[in-house]
Amino acid sequence: MKKKDAKKLTKDQAIKDIDKLKKDLFNFRFQKINGQLTNPSKINETKKNIARLKTFVERKINA
Repeated sequence: MKKKDAKKLTKDQAIKDIDKLKKDLFNFRFQKINGQLTNPSKINETKKNIARLKTFVERKINA
């Protein structure tokens, strides 16, 4: 998710996306342990997307 895509979301949509990304990250970790993960960079990308959305939500709350 790009920064400009995150700005288009509402606060509620961003929170739902964070929850979805956390579930995806959990699944990626299990896939990594089992050797089923084909693209390990998905883990770092997902972590960064979660951080972006959390920052966006915090800014919405403080604004």
